[in-house]
This record gives sequence, C-alpha cells and structure tokens, in this order.
Amino acid sequence: MAAPAAPARHVICMKWGRKYGPEYVNRLYAMVRRHLGGDFNFVCLTDDAAGIRPEVQCLPIPPLDLPAGIPERGWNKLATFSADLHGLRGTALFLDVDVVVVGPLDEFFTRPGDFLIIHDYKRPWRITGNSSVYRFELGAHADVLEYFRSHVQEVRERFRNEQAYLSDVLHRQGKLAYWPQEWCPSFKYHSIPRWPTNYWKPPVVPPGARIVVFHGECNPPDALAGRRNRRFRHIQPATWVAEHWHE
Repeated sequence: MAAPAAPARHVICMKWGRKYGPEYVNRLYAMVRRHLGGDFNFVCLTDDAAGIRPEVQCLPIPPLDLPAGIPERGWNKLATFSADLHGLRGTALFLDVDVVVVGPLDEFFTRPGDFLIIHDYKRPWRITGNSSVYRFELGAHADVLEYFRSHVQEVRERFRNEQAYLSDVLHRQGKLAYWPQEWCPSFKYHSIPRWPTNYWKPPVVPPGARIVVFHGECNPPDALAGRRNRRFRHIQPATWVAEHWHE
C-alpha cells in the first residue's frame, strides 16, 4: 500500500542508543510546533520509538553498514541524504535532538539556498559547518551518502566527522551556504558569560537567537541545573531553558 502524500515541509531529528530519552524528541516537537506556522511533518529517525508522542512519525534509520567499533561522530546523520528516505518528498530541516528553540522557524524553510548549515563556531575561517541545524531538499544530495558508503575508510581518514565531510563535498559543488550568524548561536560560546562573570551572571539567550545549540559541555537539563561536565567551568542555572524546553 502506497504511503499517503506528505506535507512539503519536514522537520527531522534522529535518536539512537541510550544517550537521549523520548522526552528530548517530545519537547523538540513541542518547541517546533510553537515556533513554526502552518503544516509540517515531524519525523524522528530512530532505533527505539517507545515513549515518543503520536504526532511524531517514527521511522527506522537507514543502515550505513559502518565498521564495528568506530567512533560514532555523527556519521548516522548522512542517512538523511538517502535517495529515497522512506518515500518522503519536499524540504527538510534537520535539528539535533538536544537544541532549544527560542524563536521563529518559518524563515529556515524560505531562506534561499541549496543547502544551509551553521558555520562552525570555533574556526570560522574554515568552510566546515555545524550540522546541528541544516536544511536541504530530500533526495537532492544522494551522491554525498553514496560516496561515503563506497569509500568509508577513505572518508574517515580524511575527515574527523560527518559535518566536515558533508561541508567539503557541498562546498566543492558550490551548494554550501550558512545561516545568519545570530540565528543558531552556541550555548557554550555565546550564552555563558565570560570568566570571571560566569560565577555570578547566568547564561542568556543571545540577541537574535532562534535555535540555541548545545554541544560539548552541556545539554539542556544540565544548563537548567547549572552543571557543566568540565572541572573549573562554572555556570549559573540558565533558567530561561525551562521557558522553552517543555511540552
């Protein structure tokens, strides 16, 4: 039986393993629903759909057949570039499951460009993007996945992770573009006050932020509780997380 026609806009996330529970997917859906007007289809590519709310379309992660025991480093995200991703058609906005949406999302679908991604925070002179937030047309970049599948060892020797490989290929094709800098700030680099004021000033929502990206030292519940996973890197509780990161 053929799948029913899907909306033209899809928001996609991925959840595998045990690092994140279903509450991350459920809260991400709720944040997107509050900040994205009109119809959209919310998809979670996952190996475990237990506990995920019914509004979310849970689908299997297309297998990459990676060698056993290699560091994960986000390679699974390349599965979103399948030539046929479960029959889905249209424009897809990929969001890491641990981001916090704080502003309007409509322009993430309307901004011109073949492929949009966050420009790397730490080394902006490089072309590499941060794949916590990227947008593309489903099926349009199948060559990225196919080359990886047939050259896994070569790609892993040249590139540290999936976002470095992805950015390199699409840059050479002339298809790589970046979100406006203020749209997707880093909690680590842009929200936490500089030392020593981080000891008495709480993290803030950076001006112009729409999606705050959590990478490295904190995830949303850690930020809310004022925890960092590195010694001597104090933060005050980011109380604003509770205003957004909920169902």
